[in-house]
Amino acid sequence: MVESIARVRHIRVTPMKARRVVNLIRGKQAQEALAILKFAPQGASEPVYKLVASAIANARVKADAENSFLDEQDLYITKAYVDEGATLKRFQPRAQGRAYRINKRTSHITVELSTPDEISAATETEKASK
Repeated sequence: MVESIARVRHIRVTPMKARRVVNLIRGKQAQEALAILKFAPQGASEPVYKLVASAIANARVKADAENSFLDEQDLYITKAYVDEGATLKRFQPRAQGRAYRINKRTSHITVELSTPDEISAATETEKASK
């Protein structure tokens, strides 16, 4: 019944490293995903943890605005993906007057949460459209 989205943009984590973390939590229950991220050794797990917590808070606010009951145990991560952001280009001096280019990559991370009845409704509309 409740669906919420949280995004973080221009985060200084390479998209490839962030995708490793996001793949751990895709399709999981939101509270379980927080527990996984809390103990994940990757550096990208901290911003993704904050993002999932923000998505849960967004769902809580949305449910309050609609005057509906929300059990946070019912929230599941339906979509989670990482897009490539802007790349900061830097130069490192090298021998004999040359310059070595350093690319500092950024990411845009998106997490979407919804309750199981929203998930089933979305799959039914996909089946009907095919």
